[in-house]
Amino acid sequence: MPYVNIRITDEGVTASQKAELIAGVTDLLQRVLKKNPATTVVVIDEIATDNWGINGEQVTTLRKK
Repeated sequence: MPYVNIRITDEGVTASQKAELIAGVTDLLQRVLKKNPATTVVVIDEIATDNWGINGEQVTTLRKK
């Protein structure tokens, strides 16, 4: 049973975009690794930009620059 965890910042990703990601990852695992879509789990975590850091700075701060 494949488990895929996608982590993104919470910056306006729509339900439709999330559905496309889930379907696309599921399809990719089926095509490349022959995994059964019925047992493939995809989880999307949205992280606040205050909780995501790059190069020692919060993404919230970087976005303001």
